[in-house]
Amino acid sequence: MKRMDEGLAFLLQYENVAWYEDGKVRILDRRVYPREVRFVTCTTYMEVAYAIRDMVTQSAGPYTAAGMGMALAAHEIEYKTEEEQIEFLEKASYDISHARPTTANRMGIITNNCLEAAKKALLEGKSASEAIFNTTVDSLNRRYSTMEKVGEYLADMFPQNGTIMTQCFGETIIGMMLRVAKKRNNDIKIYCAETRPYLQGARLTASCCSQMGFDTTVITDNMVAYTMQNKNVDLFTSAADTIARDGHIANKIGTLQIAILAKYFGIPYFVTGIPDIGKKSGADIVIEERDPKEVLSYGGIKNTLDTVKGIYPSFDITPPHLISGIVTDKGIFSSYDLPRYFETEVQQFY
Repeated sequence: MKRMDEGLAFLLQYENVAWYEDGKVRILDRRVYPREVRFVTCTTYMEVAYAIRDMVTQSAGPYTAAGMGMALAAHEIEYKTEEEQIEFLEKASYDISHARPTTANRMGIITNNCLEAAKKALLEGKSASEAIFNTTVDSLNRRYSTMEKVGEYLADMFPQNGTIMTQCFGETIIGMMLRVAKKRNNDIKIYCAETRPYLQGARLTASCCSQMGFDTTVITDNMVAYTMQNKNVDLFTSAADTIARDGHIANKIGTLQIAILAKYFGIPYFVTGIPDIGKKSGADIVIEERDPKEVLSYGGIKNTLDTVKGIYPSFDITPPHLISGIVTDKGIFSSYDLPRYFETEVQQFY
């Protein structure tokens, strides 16, 4: 099997995202990387669901963890009757896919595909766990391959030796856009907004960019306007956790304010990803509100007095008028023209 992670940074290698083997799922703990290379080991599918909920893995990492978690679920009940196994896997599919509400639709596609693979394997007298694992690896290859096409279209927008600003950690598209830029000998510079409160931009995106050989600078989230004004930023790009058909997108909290600043400074903003056929409008997007304690402390160190309150919406919604284009595997679409994406055959992504 040809793998699509060749030449990518450490945390984009398949085994370093999430991996099922010998009745366990091992997930790279992105909450502490790169300060520490630590893996969380799960021995039940519910532990995988909790790891997703607790943001042990983020961005597209939960998609891989979900599939590997389903393989683990099949292992947990492999000696039960076929009926009992299917019933257990149906529950596992729901529990894992709903670990985080904003992306439940995408996660459900992953876990339901695993469930169907398990049913087929059981009907043929084969291992459900092995079938789910193979389905998950196939899904990984498919997503990486699809995002490489997206990366090609996005890289077309990069000026030669230009300056690119990113938000949060776009996972696969970060690796793919950088691999394409390297192939084209385009020595872009990257400014990574740090992305509070988990600092995914500083820890994850910046690590990938630096490991792949690009000039990389981290800025705090309140330095965006200064950087756009003074550092010749040519383009702002982010992935999206959800892309509704009316052009509204949800991404990591803070994306909206960067999009507003990009509009003010005349900098194009390109969103990458595959539109969600099940999300008709921004009104269909559910914003996850997490425990405010994650804002009031970092790394186990409390930053405020006990009487201080916080809020933590994980995502915000950016409207179409702030978006220059949605970059997909079929090319770049206007954010007002996304229904056209579905007029031609849509390749399976998840």
